[in-house]
Amino acid sequence: PNVLTQMLIRASNAVGYKAYPDNLVETFIEKSWETGIDVFRIFDSLNWTEQLKVSTQAVRERTGGLAEVSICYTGDISDPAAHPKYNLNYYLDLAREIEDMGAHILAIKDMAGLLKPYAAETLITELRKAVDIPIHLHTHDTSGMQSATYLKAIEAGVNVVDVAIDSMSGLTSQPNFNSLAACLKGHERENPINLSRLNEFSNYWEDVREWYHPFESGLKSGTAQLYDHEIPGGQYSNLRPQARGLGIEDKFSQIKANYSEANQLMGDLVKVTPSSKVVGDLAMFMTSNNYSKEYLLEKAHEISFPDSVISFFKGDLGQPYGGFPAAFQKVVLKNEKAYTE
Repeated sequence: PNVLTQMLIRASNAVGYKAYPDNLVETFIEKSWETGIDVFRIFDSLNWTEQLKVSTQAVRERTGGLAEVSICYTGDISDPAAHPKYNLNYYLDLAREIEDMGAHILAIKDMAGLLKPYAAETLITELRKAVDIPIHLHTHDTSGMQSATYLKAIEAGVNVVDVAIDSMSGLTSQPNFNSLAACLKGHERENPINLSRLNEFSNYWEDVREWYHPFESGLKSGTAQLYDHEIPGGQYSNLRPQARGLGIEDKFSQIKANYSEANQLMGDLVKVTPSSKVVGDLAMFMTSNNYSKEYLLEKAHEISFPDSVISFFKGDLGQPYGGFPAAFQKVVLKNEKAYTE
């Protein structure tokens, strides 16, 4: 009873892969609160703030819970020349808008683990100036360096970070709880933790994890390839089984390369469920059919695209920052009409 229970809610997508009516989302949040959820981490897969408002208001008006409203992080604010679309001001403006809509907590949802240590220091420092609400940082350790990102964020004043017990940490999971607790011993922001007890829990979960070995991501170590393909940690774990099911597991390297190409074709998206699934579907489609980005652009008018890609370009998931790439949208939709708002 003294531990807060948290859930993710994908704004108008609730816990699904399509948009639902506002009254369904509101009632779902209300029932979740009644059943024991305390913190609602609300995010939109395109950072479209219009779709965050309904869920945020529902938490504030229909529950006694906390609305933790998220900014999904992509790109690299430390390299604006390479990633001009999602710069520091983009994130600061989002944060101010989220605070104004009534969020209790601001979450930074770094679903791929792209937030580098010095970028985290800058981002948290500037966010602390821009908003007055607590900041909660979430990341995945696919690159192998996200504990350093947490240390820089902690020193810059972040309020909460997400970790995983050490035998369940690292790679596509969260940074190592036990090691971070040990690292912060004696630090001015130490949160005293019984490390011996943590290690006992870790031993237990190490044994449990063995039973789930067939479902592992296949990664053996952290990888800097992450900064090329930008695949979210949760999705990376699912891609290999999907590829196996399609008979293209031997082309997994090509799938990762095509994921990057698909992302650029779709306008360099914020990639988190369900927008990340759309990019993944297009990457799988390209790999299965041996289509390159250039071939798709040249022959798109002759190709029948996956339903999820068509749905995305119609606007079913919302409006991406900077708009849809008009030329590619036109050939994907062919004669279908797109929503404009």
